[in-house]
Amino acid sequence: MTQIFETYSPEETRALGKTLGEQAFPGEIICLNGELGVGKTVLTKGFAEGLGVAEPVTSPTFTMIQEYKSGRLPLYHFDVYRIGDPEEMDELGYEEYFFGEGVTMIEWSTLISELIPMSARKILIEKDPEKNEDYRRITIVDLEKEERSIRGGEL
Repeated sequence: MTQIFETYSPEETRALGKTLGEQAFPGEIICLNGELGVGKTVLTKGFAEGLGVAEPVTSPTFTMIQEYKSGRLPLYHFDVYRIGDPEEMDELGYEEYFFGEGVTMIEWSTLISELIPMSARKILIEKDPEKNEDYRRITIVDLEKEERSIRGGEL
């Protein structure tokens, strides 16, 4: 299933993230992609808010992972921009996060695509300066949801 959203401000992008966080379930993996400064962390902050995370959410650019456990589900926020080789993810113990009871958000997931399960939800955030400096086109692809719909006879 593919959904497309348009937001016109960081606040709207964050609000979309909050809605997604409110709908999150244990073991969910969400891949966030888009160029630098497009709003991946803004969406993640909203997502954390939707989970009820109390502490401030920051980009894990240099730490590679931030853990937030104060919400209704643990949130594991990865930023793999600085990963040189997907094998470096083994050192972080990525499987415990990916296949645990929390939700895993991965910025720049295309850099470790061979480690991402097919069931992961993929989100692409794109700018369009012709529309507005803060405009974002957010495409969400959820193959697992599509598969459930087909099996359930909804399509």
